[in-house]
Amino acid sequence: MKSISRYMLSVAILLVLLPVLSVEAHAQRRITALMFSEEPRYLEALKGVTDTLAKAGYKEPGTVIKVLNGKGNKIKTLELVKEIAADKPDLIVTLGTYASSAVSSTIKDVPIVFSIVYDPVMAGISKNWQSSGNNTTGSSSKIAMTRIMESLGQFSSVKTLAVLYTPAEKNSVEVLKDLQTIEAGYKIRILPVRLSTIEEIHQLLPEVLRSAGALYITGSNLIGGQIAQITDMATKAKVLTISHLEDLVESGVLMGVCADSYAMGVDDGEKAVKVLKGAKPSSIPINKAKKNDVLLNMKTAHKGQFQIPEAFMKTVTRKIE
Repeated sequence: MKSISRYMLSVAILLVLLPVLSVEAHAQRRITALMFSEEPRYLEALKGVTDTLAKAGYKEPGTVIKVLNGKGNKIKTLELVKEIAADKPDLIVTLGTYASSAVSSTIKDVPIVFSIVYDPVMAGISKNWQSSGNNTTGSSSKIAMTRIMESLGQFSSVKTLAVLYTPAEKNSVEVLKDLQTIEAGYKIRILPVRLSTIEEIHQLLPEVLRSAGALYITGSNLIGGQIAQITDMATKAKVLTISHLEDLVESGVLMGVCADSYAMGVDDGEKAVKVLKGAKPSSIPINKAKKNDVLLNMKTAHKGQFQIPEAFMKTVTRKIE
């Protein structure tokens, strides 16, 4: 009888403690998010991730999400990676190719969900699109360059497309290669414009604008930092500008076909939930953005007095006023 009583007492104590133990276990969920900079697409994607996690129950006080920002500085970003490695959170969310590459190449024992990475296979983050083969999963912001060319053709008959790129930045080079791959099919000459310094931008761009019908702006940090000057020069020369990056269109590029950053974040948030529930990152396929937007910067359109074809306007999903 004593043994039965002790057993019943133990069960009763356990039933009382279970909710406490459950709360404590849930409170141990620690997620660290690292973004390379505060670019709008990173912030939008992060919001998509955190909103999705919260909807699934991963929110304060049960879950703590720590957000770190490399401020666009590679050295600072690497220092933050060391901090994350020492902290050993339950999950790491990375935003941007550089942050994702830095984390995945250093931390192998914590699951990683990346977002806003142009090509994770090319960047060496994942082995292939079906399975990363490691502790990562996520989504790609890569846009089919055929969509870019189609939108460009709807807007204007362009014979030469100058592509501004920075050789030291993989994403920038990859966009150029993707455009060169389909160049012949659209009868548009791709003119690579190699830019490695701010001085080169001001030296080369005037000549480029005299011969190009349009400028493609890739996702280079150097080029992005000078986007106001680049778009101002192009607009004054009546040369249209195009990109696959939403924040560049918001900063003055005339038009863009861009991945929906928030929607990507939601998708990656769903991946994060699966990982937190026990799924291995390598078991979750990597996908490209499921939703694309056609953007038009109305300020730039008015400033450059560009004639906007009705057929193109019908495809625009968002105007930037």
